[in-house]
Amino acid sequence: MQTEPAFPRTADEALRRLKEGNERFVAGHARFPTVQKEVLAELAKGQEPYATILGCSDSRVPPELVFDAGFGELFVVRVAGNVLGPAIFGTLQYAATHLRTPLFVVMGHAGCGAVHAAIEAKFHGTVHKSRIATLLENILPALDGLDASQPEPALMHAAVEANVRHAVSQLLETPEARARRASGEMKLIGGVYELESGCVRFLDA
Repeated sequence: MQTEPAFPRTADEALRRLKEGNERFVAGHARFPTVQKEVLAELAKGQEPYATILGCSDSRVPPELVFDAGFGELFVVRVAGNVLGPAIFGTLQYAATHLRTPLFVVMGHAGCGAVHAAIEAKFHGTVHKSRIATLLENILPALDGLDASQPEPALMHAAVEANVRHAVSQLLETPEARARRASGEMKLIGGVYELESGCVRFLDA
């Protein structure tokens, strides 16, 4: 049986690999219940991930499992609300500059607690502890323009997607993203993980 190359070389190949992995995950046919020692020994020599994922810290959304990806395939950054900040920007800059992954994905998820907290702060005046409030400052601009009168499930759905798109737009403004996208070396895309189904819905540009 012919096997795929260990590391996809283009963004389109990387995105296809993520989508196929998520399909296996949803269907219950994940490939990586264990890892062989030979694989670990080879990876100890260096890493060459094909995708960088900025995701939420939520325990229900581990990207490696969601995309049925093995050790060394994904460079994962996780923070509540999949928000950007100095440390996150620095980590993503490392991925772009040194690892040169062809695909970057900002992945939010349904029912995100950080997004819900931002909604409560923006539309209902809820006051959060100082460090949580600092985190939410990265989400609040994404909520501008949302209709706060819509039913809560619809508002949450819109807010989660808006938060992902906001992070994507911020990343698109970085010098690394502009240069690598102009040369065709990189693709940046957003996605939303649905908790009940396990499916990742990739967003149009």
